[in-house]
Amino acid sequence: MAKDSGVSYIVKLSVQETIDPEPKTMLGRLHKHEEKIIEESGIPHSFLCPTGFMQNFVTFYRYTIKMQNAFFNLTGDGKAGFIDVREIASVASKILLSEGPSLNQYENQSFNLTGPEALSFGQIADIISNVVGRKISYINITETESRENMEKLGMERWLVDAIIEINGIIKAGKASEITPVVENITGRKPYTFEQFVKDHIALFN
Repeated sequence: MAKDSGVSYIVKLSVQETIDPEPKTMLGRLHKHEEKIIEESGIPHSFLCPTGFMQNFVTFYRYTIKMQNAFFNLTGDGKAGFIDVREIASVASKILLSEGPSLNQYENQSFNLTGPEALSFGQIADIISNVVGRKISYINITETESRENMEKLGMERWLVDAIIEINGIIKAGKASEITPVVENITGRKPYTFEQFVKDHIALFN
């Protein structure tokens, strides 16, 4: 349908796991399947493969941060190079607005997008604490507790499994790689987690 409609270029939001030829996570395999469909279409493309979103700390943890001054997960001391989704948008727009040789440099490539620093959930709790001016704690919980909490929120089983799988990768220290891709493409350094919290402080108070 894209080819019939005259689509000349595709920028797909994927996940970091698809950088691996054989992703080990459910979400990675699903996105890899979609990438192969795009590749087989012959339409020029770029795959954006980001790590976890900073915005997830609003989506998933804002309520307990506001009500209990704490948030809960099973990542232990594992670190990840969380990225602000505004950076993903900046990279996508830079590619989509490029023409000629400028566009050619991005064609048919995958880009591993990260934030500027690898942080543990404990370090993130400290950053939020410093910005909002009150003590925020990270509480490490078991996989069983994590699963029960998500199921209570009405999340489907497959999604619960996928999130636990990704958090397990963080816990194992396999998500801490930092890349310069965002800066290389946009020409500026990506937002730090501290800047993200400052920009969204009302959501944590």
